[in-house]
Amino acid sequence: MTGVLPSQTLKQLIDREVIGANPAIDPAQLQPASLDLRLGTVAYRLRASFLAGHGRTVEGRLPEFEMHRIDLAGGAVLEKGCVYLVPLMEHLDLPETLGGVANAKSSTGRLDLLTRLVIDGGAEFDRIPAGYSGPLYAEICPRSFSVLVRPGMRLNQMRLSEGDATLSDADLTALHASSPLVTGGEPVIADGLGFSVDLEPQDGDLVGYRAKPHTGVIDLDRIGQYPARDFWEDIRTRDGQIILDPGAFYILVSREAVTIPPETAAEMAPYLAMVGEFRVHYAGFFDPGFGHAAAGGAGSRGVLEVRCHEAPFVLEHGQIVGRLIYERMQAVPDMLYGREIASNYQGQGLKLSKHFHT
Repeated sequence: MTGVLPSQTLKQLIDREVIGANPAIDPAQLQPASLDLRLGTVAYRLRASFLAGHGRTVEGRLPEFEMHRIDLAGGAVLEKGCVYLVPLMEHLDLPETLGGVANAKSSTGRLDLLTRLVIDGGAEFDRIPAGYSGPLYAEICPRSFSVLVRPGMRLNQMRLSEGDATLSDADLTALHASSPLVTGGEPVIADGLGFSVDLEPQDGDLVGYRAKPHTGVIDLDRIGQYPARDFWEDIRTRDGQIILDPGAFYILVSREAVTIPPETAAEMAPYLAMVGEFRVHYAGFFDPGFGHAAAGGAGSRGVLEVRCHEAPFVLEHGQIVGRLIYERMQAVPDMLYGREIASNYQGQGLKLSKHFHT
């Protein structure tokens, strides 16, 4: 059956060791439509990012790129601007009908912590071909902040699917008619659900945050422990526009409040590069139930992780900056975001990662 596998099916695959791990998978890793992946015990500092390539293994190519090895057992700092490869605790033995994709988790993306899945024989990041059997690796590149990591930390997540689960624009239009995908306006449906940036807040003039260039280390286990002012600059405007600085990283928020009905999941895709010199960042998987009334939501706005490229760029209120690609679930998950699982970002507005307090 075509669709993204729900949590109960993922559990069955774990029981059958189609998804294996050492040590065994913790039930807390299961999400409504995905599985959190855990860092192993060693990190390889690389001189360059790489993909294994067809017919080759990651382990076989490591000697070409490895600079040194870091034991993560007692905790280790991954430094800003460096590239690391970490073998994950999980591995796969998929049937020919199942493939997968991976995304950074929400808090990972909000720290500008580029985390991508790498596999044996892979020619693309974050893509798992149907029938893949082998180990999993995370490539990690801290771009704004150095971070302290330990084995077992969960920086990215994997979802598995059978066939092409993507909903067409006609499917989205019909879905919106029965279960509204946005609140407070009509949806912009064109190759997915478009979303725009909010630079005219109802209260005050705070529209976002920009990462400071020189900060301390962030321990990823410390939740709510870091003063935001030590790591972020407020971005304020009263004229509905801001100028993005080349190389800078921003946390902004969508104008639309979106919902992900329980029978669907969604992935945030960047808008076309021709629109401007920026991109919405790499975290961007929305679980079934995000913002949905069935999971205690009334629509949730999407946090935008934005990095400007080579030239300064003016971003204006209401400008389309990305789109949500909705996917069909094989079945409604037995847990929903915001209901059965702890959900840091249900009902969110403009919000930094869970590590900071204001």
